[in-house]
Amino acid sequence: MDPKVKAFMDKVIAKNPGEDEFIQAVQEVVEKLIPYVEENPKYKVHKILEKLVEPERVIMFRVPWVNDQGEVEVNRGFRVEFNSAIGPYKGGLRFHPSVTLSTLKFLGFEQILKNSLTTLPMGGGKGGSDFNPKGKSDNEIMRFCQSFMTELSRHIGPNTDVPAGDIGVGGREIGYMFGQYKRLRNEFTGVLTGKGLDWGGSILRPEATGYGAVYFVDEMLKTKGDKIAGKTVALSGFGNVTWGAARKFTELGAKVVTISGPDGYIYDEKGLDEEKIEYLLELRASNNDVVAPYAQEFGAEFFPGKRPWERKVDIAMPCAIQNELSGKDAEMLIKNGVQIIAEASNMGCEADVPEMCFKAGVMFGPGKAVNAGGVAVSGLEMSQNSLRFNWTADEVDEKLKKIMSDIHATCAKYGKVGDKIDYVQGANIGGFVKVADAMIAQGHV
Repeated sequence: MDPKVKAFMDKVIAKNPGEDEFIQAVQEVVEKLIPYVEENPKYKVHKILEKLVEPERVIMFRVPWVNDQGEVEVNRGFRVEFNSAIGPYKGGLRFHPSVTLSTLKFLGFEQILKNSLTTLPMGGGKGGSDFNPKGKSDNEIMRFCQSFMTELSRHIGPNTDVPAGDIGVGGREIGYMFGQYKRLRNEFTGVLTGKGLDWGGSILRPEATGYGAVYFVDEMLKTKGDKIAGKTVALSGFGNVTWGAARKFTELGAKVVTISGPDGYIYDEKGLDEEKIEYLLELRASNNDVVAPYAQEFGAEFFPGKRPWERKVDIAMPCAIQNELSGKDAEMLIKNGVQIIAEASNMGCEADVPEMCFKAGVMFGPGKAVNAGGVAVSGLEMSQNSLRFNWTADEVDEKLKKIMSDIHATCAKYGKVGDKIDYVQGANIGGFVKVADAMIAQGHV
């Protein structure tokens, strides 16, 4: 490791003990940024990197609620307001037992650069709770969401902090939280994104992350004079991101052969079609968090306890959670001739995967660029709310495609290394420059 990177990371580790996900995210970024900062001393003089890794504000609170048996339960709520240099804090809320401050700091830190790359005026933030919606009744989820928003409402607003959904937070949860915010503040305003279409939401928001990821991969292939049609694709997960990616890949002529869940993965040699893709939504709505029923429904193969990266495919796209594709998985994919590994989940690959891909000549797309389509359409939802106006599906899709093309162009501009594109470098530097220049312009804030 570069001595300057090590010295910087030693300080970060000392200040954030035990926060492994956050430390991993910071190291991946600063390894690319420190050489750039050395070449551009204004960022060094203003200590932009030191400011960037410290959240502007961290809010932690208790969330008491009553279950259906009349018993009081207590969860922990968070909002990490990381950086507001280019716009209101923007980032999802995650409800999952694995949620910790480290998880949300890593996600919020990534969100700064991801939001910057979209070219939309959005800062970086993230929040959530260790509450588990699985197995809870609608009434229990409503009571939790109302208690959570009662505290969170003090800290957010359409020009301050605009949360969205994430793992465990879909349209139902957004609805309950929006209703509570409206009751508490006595105003109908665009304080959350991912809302229902009848009350301020944007069409295509559920599909946006998956659609955007496919558009980014399409741009990557174009640099090689190639296209998506005819490619075989491995996806993980079976939620909205996987659903959106599967729809767009299939529409563009690729064959998606895997989905996965905590119970294992499905291999469907014939590939997903519209009926199978819609079935993913039924699986998600069942609240059982398993994919085995897909095999019974469509006669596909199910591999319990395994991940889909052992299959021979052209494109591998993790769509579920952080660090779901390991170095060993990448080694197997590279050996099997994979052309692209692209993160549709946040930090979907372990830390050594990008460098392994770069050395092997395999294109690697980092999450902050690849999966920016979701927050991009959230940004478009904010715009529509401000205008009191809705765009059509075709208009939103066209804007999303343009944003993803622009993100790719930024990555290519800053990631040029010889005759290759280092997309990790390009995304990190491209996202950093806009935020850093805004921080300098606004003084020591």
